[in-house]
Amino acid sequence: MADHTTVGVGSESSPTVFFLSDSTGITAETLGNTLLTQFPGQRLERRTIPFITTVEQAREVVALIDRVAATGPVPIIFSTAVGQDIRAVLSQSRGQFFDLFGAHIGKLEATLGATANGKPGQAHGVGDAVRYQSRMAAVEYAIEHDDGQSLRALERAELILIAPSRCGKTPTTMYLALQHGILAANFPLVEEDFDNMTLPKPLLPFANKCFGLTSQPVRLSQIRQERRPGSSYASLNQCSFELRNAEDMYRANNIPYVNSASMSVEEISATVLQRMQLHH
Repeated sequence: MADHTTVGVGSESSPTVFFLSDSTGITAETLGNTLLTQFPGQRLERRTIPFITTVEQAREVVALIDRVAATGPVPIIFSTAVGQDIRAVLSQSRGQFFDLFGAHIGKLEATLGATANGKPGQAHGVGDAVRYQSRMAAVEYAIEHDDGQSLRALERAELILIAPSRCGKTPTTMYLALQHGILAANFPLVEEDFDNMTLPKPLLPFANKCFGLTSQPVRLSQIRQERRPGSSYASLNQCSFELRNAEDMYRANNIPYVNSASMSVEEISATVLQRMQLHH
């Protein structure tokens, strides 16, 4: 059984949040952390325990949770374990147990008129082979077409992200590929591109696939300073110039865009999917 600790466990003042799963734990983390964002003032310790695949492992996890409960605040548990026997054991711990799977599966069975198969790993594994292969192909495409490295098969792209350097192009295209199977390329805008307000020549045939990112000058300067401290590339004047011209280019060419300065990659991706009407 693997155990991934994201933050230290066991504080007198901070409840421990456990994300439990019989698969990767990604879904438990995603759903649990989404709920926890509604309590921004809370200091929480987080711990993910994936691949709980036997009752014996579940008992070991319960023993751990009970030890934490004995020395501090009541632990919070988000579980996406599929197997009924494992869920039954995990629910007996001394923590506050939130069953993110079992709470809904009965209603789904009744609505669909079918019985759940009870197999773990369906959300992020290879249970749907076609979708899995599509996502992997999209990741390969995103890597090849990162930062304008390749123009090969650009006509296959469903999306081309454009922006000045360090506005979030790469993480967004990778997230869209891995999570949604979107064939996404990204292309950097550099100072020479602003001599006129047309798109870079390789992108002209694909303007309808382009989506722009922008940022706040101060934020962009901070990010660039981490990469090239003291450089003109990272100066506030340069960042302001590039962002101002990029936004002018977007407007001149009817390219939709969003300010990524205060957005997570998930929020940027959701915005792009919605505004470009990309659905898989």
